[in-house]
Amino acid sequence: MTGVDLPPSPIVPSVDFDRDGVQHGTLRLPYSRDDSAWGSVMIPIAVIQNGEGPTALLTGANHGDEYEGPIALFDLARTLDPAQVRGRVIIVPAMNYPAFRAGTRTSPIDKGNLNRSFPGRPDGTATQKIADYFQRALLPLADIVLDFHSGGKTLDFVPFAAAHILPDKDQEARSFAAVAAFAAPWSMRMLEIDAVGMYDTAAEAAGKVFVTTELGGGGTATARTVGIAKRGVRNLLRHAGILAEAVEPAPSRWLDMPSSDCFCFAEQDGMAETCVDLGDPVRKGDVIARIHPVDRTGGAPAEYRAALNGILAARHFPGLVKAGDCLTVIGTVED
Repeated sequence: MTGVDLPPSPIVPSVDFDRDGVQHGTLRLPYSRDDSAWGSVMIPIAVIQNGEGPTALLTGANHGDEYEGPIALFDLARTLDPAQVRGRVIIVPAMNYPAFRAGTRTSPIDKGNLNRSFPGRPDGTATQKIADYFQRALLPLADIVLDFHSGGKTLDFVPFAAAHILPDKDQEARSFAAVAAFAAPWSMRMLEIDAVGMYDTAAEAAGKVFVTTELGGGGTATARTVGIAKRGVRNLLRHAGILAEAVEPAPSRWLDMPSSDCFCFAEQDGMAETCVDLGDPVRKGDVIARIHPVDRTGGAPAEYRAALNGILAARHFPGLVKAGDCLTVIGTVED
């Protein structure tokens, strides 16, 4: 189907995107189920607007087991003073609300991974309907988009903000300038394993300045990573001209992901031993992880070596792995 062939979205907002002031409401997604024949999923949304100016679209819990974004955004929606705003801030703290409420990466309704479901379908699964609403209703309103991520239950990252290398070099430069303004401890020029169906790709294809993050992991949040998220989102609004005060500076070092050599994948099941801590330097050829067999004693672990110089930017979490799991990620440090 082409864009003109698509039926209207079934999602109904309770907020007016053109009204000044503060609105707290929902995106109501009809969802008929055994315990509620005419039921709905009620996705929280806030709109803070004051006159003319740019629009920021801020999202968290694209994956439901990642918490820095929801914590920072529920807090921002509650505390942001519209008198300090020039333009509009649209806040959706938990994009994949069913997954967020279940504490899972994917939706318990349809097992949909929202960040692999774009552009979505208005007549598809619940997850596809959410993606379609963001694609056709919310992204067109935005000038700058921030989508919070962390490692969820299965990865742990050094805390970084990131953007992607893009064909449009002006758009790329504006995105990396926004990453720098976010001022996470690390700033990443990010490479995706597979960018098809991602919210990132949809926003970038629409010409938006897009920033994402990886702020930790393990299915939890820490005081440090939440603090990075809260400062970073306000810095992004300052950078966009939506908040008048100056960006709050913080030290940040740039990382690059120049090739697929950054990624290391498990080739067998077993117990992972990470041999380098997050943020520590590695050299090409260093043993960065081992996988120990767990079906009997006496077996030697398989060793995994760094394919390039850099730092350990991510590791598998928790200790048991399956063949095909991402075991480690190396980022190269830019001087």
